[in-house]
Amino acid sequence: MSYFNIRVYGLLINEQNELLLSDEFAAGMHFTKFPGGGLEFGEGLIDGLKREFMEECEAEIEVLSHFYTTDFFEKSSFNDSQVLSVYYLVKPIKPLNLSFKTALFDFDEGKEQSFRWIKLADVTADDVTFRTDKTVVDLLKTHFSSK
Repeated sequence: MSYFNIRVYGLLINEQNELLLSDEFAAGMHFTKFPGGGLEFGEGLIDGLKREFMEECEAEIEVLSHFYTTDFFEKSSFNDSQVLSVYYLVKPIKPLNLSFKTALFDFDEGKEQSFRWIKLADVTADDVTFRTDKTVVDLLKTHFSSK
């Protein structure tokens, strides 16, 4: 059975022009993505994104604007669903209280997620795992290099 898997992600760029990435280990796989995740039934996109940031980053966010929605077919890496991802530019309401890492997959004991900043000028599609995220990195580079 095929179905749609709706995902929502936050693109958080700090005052140093660095982009927040999430390194994770789930379903036997290491991957790097943007903070966010799956929409739950009965939830709107913004509410889902705010919930995901609370769960993952223990942070309240303000959603600034829509950035991108998947416009091509992408099959999930984890099941038979078709993934639709929606990305928003966001900012934290208060400074993030996370342990930021510099190395890839540098998890604290008992954790399967860590966060890193990467300079927007230096980020490439190779820094993220999934096809839609790679598209978003390219779009971010184009969008912010023209400002």
